[in-house]
Amino acid sequence: MRFLTGSVCAFAFLITACGTQEKSVTGDTDYTQFVNPFIGTDFTGNTYPGAQVPFGMVQLSPDNGLPGWDRISGYFYPDSTIAGFSHTHLSGTGAGDLYDISFMPVTLPYKEAEAPLGIHSKFSHDRESAYAGYYQVMLDDYGINVELTATERCGVQRYTFPQAESAVFLNLAKAMNWDVTEASFIEAVDSVTVRGYRFSDGWARGQKIYFYTRFSRPFDKMSLDTVLIEKDGLKISNGVVARFDYQTQKDEQLTVVTAISGTSMDGAARNLQAEAPDNDFDAYLAKAKAMWNKELAKIEIESDNKDDKTVFYTAFYHSMLAPTIYNDVDGAYYGPDKQVHQADGWVNYGTFSLWDTYRASHPLFTYTQPERTNDMVKSFIAFYEQNGRLPVWNFQGSETDMMIGYHSVPVIVDAYLKGIGDFDAEKALEACVKTANIDEYRAIGVYKEKGYVPYDLKPYENWSLSKTLEYAFDDYCIARMAEKMGKTDVMKEFDARALNYKNVFNPVTTFMQPRDSKGNFIEGFKADAYTEDICESNGWQYFWSVQHDIDGLVGLSGGTERFTQKLDSMFTFHPSADDELPIFSTGMIGQYAHGNEPSHHVSYLFNKVNEPWKTQKYVAQIMHEFYTNTPGGLCGNEDCGQMSAWYVFSAMGFYPVNPISGNYEIGTPMFPKAQLHLSNGKTFTVIAHNVSHENIYIQSVKLNGAPYDKCYITHQQIMDGATLEFEMGKEPGTVWYK
Repeated sequence: MRFLTGSVCAFAFLITACGTQEKSVTGDTDYTQFVNPFIGTDFTGNTYPGAQVPFGMVQLSPDNGLPGWDRISGYFYPDSTIAGFSHTHLSGTGAGDLYDISFMPVTLPYKEAEAPLGIHSKFSHDRESAYAGYYQVMLDDYGINVELTATERCGVQRYTFPQAESAVFLNLAKAMNWDVTEASFIEAVDSVTVRGYRFSDGWARGQKIYFYTRFSRPFDKMSLDTVLIEKDGLKISNGVVARFDYQTQKDEQLTVVTAISGTSMDGAARNLQAEAPDNDFDAYLAKAKAMWNKELAKIEIESDNKDDKTVFYTAFYHSMLAPTIYNDVDGAYYGPDKQVHQADGWVNYGTFSLWDTYRASHPLFTYTQPERTNDMVKSFIAFYEQNGRLPVWNFQGSETDMMIGYHSVPVIVDAYLKGIGDFDAEKALEACVKTANIDEYRAIGVYKEKGYVPYDLKPYENWSLSKTLEYAFDDYCIARMAEKMGKTDVMKEFDARALNYKNVFNPVTTFMQPRDSKGNFIEGFKADAYTEDICESNGWQYFWSVQHDIDGLVGLSGGTERFTQKLDSMFTFHPSADDELPIFSTGMIGQYAHGNEPSHHVSYLFNKVNEPWKTQKYVAQIMHEFYTNTPGGLCGNEDCGQMSAWYVFSAMGFYPVNPISGNYEIGTPMFPKAQLHLSNGKTFTVIAHNVSHENIYIQSVKLNGAPYDKCYITHQQIMDGATLEFEMGKEPGTVWYK
């Protein structure tokens, strides 16, 4: 498997090259040393290695300069060129957008290739390093060392030059993949300060980024040029490129600090003044490390295996790159109605990959980020008020309408059921109900009428089977919130809708199957085929998307024995050698595809049929084989933290099969000891005696020192700071077997 290859030796170098120590100056563990941002930059992870603080609005990272699927986050590990350092990136989404406000330092004469690469430099991984909050690379063609760090709203660059005629380019015309510049502007404020904006269109519709940049010393000369921007053969704008000339001495350093804003150049100026008022790169780096250490310390694991420890803390790090802050320091933010709004006493967030992240990322935040979870729900409510419905996949003040379902709902409901925050529950439920009743949106009206989305609607409605299943789960979530709020009518309505998954079950084929508007199941159905009726998956993978009613799914399947047989087949029915699998079907075990989210809960379902050792077997296999300390160490798109959040939960030994149930199915712990430090001052502890890569099977379980007979733990047990204790062995144990 190609994603398991890579140079472990090279990564040992990269980790030590960061210059961090096991203990920080305060005596606390420096967790940033265990973060390897290069994990996921090869194969299909689509991550970026640059500098960011937790949930930061700025993602300052290198761009290779070429478009394409592999470079959709701007950077692809096998490449050898860098063509700029831009301030916005998406973490493993498979969507080619952002790359805003791109800087590139050079010495004269500089290297320039034909578009789209343009001005660039060669680089080598031997002279590149990164850890949480920091990135460094030597631009080999110019002898310039580049270092990056960040605050929440500012990117901080430090260039170390040779003696040369040097220049720094700021290129607002530069775009890659789906992104295109629609308008841009740069002007000098004084001899060290410039400001401007870049408006663009791509996945984010009508995106506006304003910036304010300060150089640590005056530029000798500033010049402006324009580049013709064409789209579909038509001229649409001129993109502005600025050049700042410097006569540099050997080892002379230039610090470039850039604040961004979604509201105005003045907003960017306020962000700069509040977060980065001077040019002390090392001070900002220290703050970035401190911010990461505060967050990473919330889960403390013990392990003698540095690779395993690095994989864990890198996964935890990746889980906190998104959602991203999306307001200025004064609370101003750009809304989906194209107006500037004010967040008063809360932080507005964007970049919600909800079809992915409702499954594990957001449940994880309820323990590690309850304050941010509260603000995220408030962000959803504000988005609803400004856009008429809850977000599906929003960022940069824009709804992309990517993917399906209305998965803001489970995030809201999970927070509400866990008693998190002070958001307006009445308004939140109103938003959920209204969003679920927009009849003209993605066949919701027909879904309500027929109890499923037909595949033959006109205009054509793709992913019909998947929409039926996703809507049913979200409807279940609305029912649970309404139930707790005492709104019986709403509960009954949505409880009935939650059973709509049964309407697409075909007892003849024993699979969920698309139906036409007359009720007929589609002909020629093959469960292992990838079709336009199923979202990025096949019939095998979507069969299990009934997280809210596994008992009901068992009944549909013909009982426990038949369900278990089908579950076994999920992991043993392998694609044939000549099958052409789509790019999202990676991390395969039989038909199970860990590289995409619909499969993520399936390995835990053996608990439901009294065969927990199979859950332990497959969860261990996934953790050990599909998460590695290499550039290709993720087997699928990171998807804004979901791929990594699955690992964080699973490595601790449990996972939210039903994300709002308050129950977590027990899998197999990865480490001898893991401690989850909670905001209420308590610590939930998992101890695994004799655990190893071979000793993956649970022999016995204790909770707070007493024998424990359940294959799940509860939210309340976690919040009470319980201790869960396992005895592990090489052979399957009899625990929970009935």
